[in-house]
Amino acid sequence: MTGPTHAAVRRERILQAAVRQGLLDPEQSLLAAFVDLDGVEATVGGLHRAFPGSVPVLHSFAAKANSLVPVLAELERAGMGCEVATAGELARALAAGFPPERIVFDSPAKTRGELERALGLGVAVNADNFQELARIDRMLDGRPPLSHLGVRINSQVGGGAIAAMSTATSTSKFGVPLSDPGVRRRLLQAFRDYPWLTWIHTHAGSQGCPLDLMARGVAQAVEFAEEVDAVLGERRIVGIDIGGGLPVNFADDEISPTFDTYVAHLRAHAPALFERGYRVVTEFGRSVLAKNGFMAAYVEYTKSAGGRPIAITHAGVHVATRTVFGPEAWPVRIEAHHGSGRAKQGRLVRQDVAGPACFAGDLLARDRALPSLEPGDLVVVPDTGAYYFSTPFHYNSLPEPAVHGVRVDGDGRTEFTLLRPAQDPWELPDHAGWTAREPVGARSRETG
Repeated sequence: MTGPTHAAVRRERILQAAVRQGLLDPEQSLLAAFVDLDGVEATVGGLHRAFPGSVPVLHSFAAKANSLVPVLAELERAGMGCEVATAGELARALAAGFPPERIVFDSPAKTRGELERALGLGVAVNADNFQELARIDRMLDGRPPLSHLGVRINSQVGGGAIAAMSTATSTSKFGVPLSDPGVRRRLLQAFRDYPWLTWIHTHAGSQGCPLDLMARGVAQAVEFAEEVDAVLGERRIVGIDIGGGLPVNFADDEISPTFDTYVAHLRAHAPALFERGYRVVTEFGRSVLAKNGFMAAYVEYTKSAGGRPIAITHAGVHVATRTVFGPEAWPVRIEAHHGSGRAKQGRLVRQDVAGPACFAGDLLARDRALPSLEPGDLVVVPDTGAYYFSTPFHYNSLPEPAVHGVRVDGDGRTEFTLLRPAQDPWELPDHAGWTAREPVGARSRETG
């Protein structure tokens, strides 16, 4: 039998330190999340090293994966850019310190106001369709843009294992469908009509998409770029935004596939990407943050129903929305720990791990073999640094958990930095529609 992985040992040490410092407490802090900032830095370094140094590359983090401003600020300091898909994400990227020239704005539904703000700041924009290209041209009114402008193409190379994550299908809502009749000719005409259009953007999808599919989508973009250059003159296309989407291994602690592996696929399918002098932009998100974050929650009660043990915990649909509603596509690992943070050992028992929400499907895991969970134990959910606790779902008005950044120094000391405070369930947030600031119950006392 093999022992725990280095990553598992590190999680356990972080967890024990969090309990000692009161960041997890069975009465006051029932659920907390952690971002391993050392791991983030190492991952970003690996991403930079994976691409050839001879190619100018901007690695822009997909803000949707984790839009907490302190996390974005850490990524900015690590040398990344930021890809945003909404005005809200753009505001967060600016607040995190990203200069406009290192921000890329992608969205299929950009409003005039959003485009005016982005173009005025000098943020890069990838237009989604022909109507948006015409809108941008009217806004520019003959003026040269402050930043590079591109158009997103749908390579239509197919989908992966998760339909909702596949953006290069024949009927995807994203981009200009390159293989539809007459579209290629129309797109070439757009490059003739809009001299400011100098970039091409593509993105085949993310989790569930095989690397060959992703690389073939990039190859389609490179091929079209070469066609534009052949028709309109050498170097008309100055750069290609290849999107992100590197899938993540959620089965264990192995980091697979790696950025190096993906670059090898790109070299095989689209060698001209690295040989023709193009500038390159990437938009990785989940693969940068997922394995550098985890959450931990206390078990409040245990019971048995129909012969199956059930552990009721404080982590559920509000922090694991995709897993709860799509468990087949988004399974998570569960680790059992004592209340001290020490990993539990012993005989494995098949049991459900349930969340606190008031519907039957609020389950993190069904019939999962784990050491028997008891009230006061902790469950750890690894690989949740992207799209989980950073994107809370307000079902049942469940509160957002605190998020802590973690660094471990050379002497093994664990240092925590608060990235997002826990939401007090007794204080009504603005999204509750309550604008007055008196204590809860004050109004009923006055009018009762």
